[in-house]
Amino acid sequence: MQADQSPPIIEPEILLLAYRSGIFPMADARDDPDVFWVEPKLRGILPLDQFHLSGSLAKRLRRGRYRVSYNADFGGVMQACAAPRVGDSGGSWISHRIAASYQRLHDLGHAHSIECWDGDAMVGGLYGVGFDRVFCGESMFSRADDASKVALVYLVAALRRSGVVLLDCQFLTPHLASLGAIEISQKSYLQRLKAAQFSGAGSTTGSGVADAAGLGAGAALALPEGFAALLADAAGAGDSSSPGNFIAQSLTQTS
Repeated sequence: MQADQSPPIIEPEILLLAYRSGIFPMADARDDPDVFWVEPKLRGILPLDQFHLSGSLAKRLRRGRYRVSYNADFGGVMQACAAPRVGDSGGSWISHRIAASYQRLHDLGHAHSIECWDGDAMVGGLYGVGFDRVFCGESMFSRADDASKVALVYLVAALRRSGVVLLDCQFLTPHLASLGAIEISQKSYLQRLKAAQFSGAGSTTGSGVADAAGLGAGAALALPEGFAALLADAAGAGDSSSPGNFIAQSLTQTS
C-alpha cells in the first residue's frame, strides 16, 4: 500500500497564533507543498461602520434573489475560491495544503464561510478566520452578478451583530475600496489587532496546546450565533421572507 504523500497541515494553533500576530500563509501554486508567511507593509481593512452600500446593491438585496447561508459548504467555498479565474493565467495561492489546514480550522469552529445561492447552485461566497472581535477575510468568489458582494454584505451585518470591531481584508483592491475598505500601515493594523483581542486569549496549557481544542478560552468568534441573531432580527421586523431588505435598511441607516 502506498503511503499518503500529502504534506502535513498547518496546525490550528500555529495558524491562529499567526493571525493573532498579524501574518498569514500563502503558497505559490495549487500543488505547492510549501507555504510562506506574509506580513504586508500596507494592510487593507474594511471599517464595519463605514461600509458603503450602493443603491444598486441595496436594490439587489431587497429583491432577495439570492439565498445566503453560513458554514453550509465551507469546503465548496474554498474550492471555488481556489479555482482559476476567467482571464487569469496565474495559479492559485490556495494550495491543497492550505485548503486542508483551513478545513481543519473550520472543523474546530474558527474558520467560517458565507455562501450565496441561486436555487440549488452556489453562485458566490467567501471564507475567513475568526477569533475574539476579529475576522480575517481570506478570499471570495462570484459566478453571478453581485453574488460575492451580497455575501460580503451579510458578513458585515453579521459581524456587526456579533460585536466584531476589525474586518481584515489583507490587501486593498478597487473592488473592496468601492465598498468602503481602506489601506493602513501594518503598524496601525497591529495596534487595532491588539485592541480587538481579548486579554489572555490564546493561552496555552502546560503541554503547549491552547485550551478549548487548541484555540484558547473565549477565543472563538460567534459568527454563527451572530448570523442567526441577524436573521432573527429580520424576522422580528417583519422581513422574514427577505432578510436582505432588513439588512439593506439597517446598513443604509448606519453607514
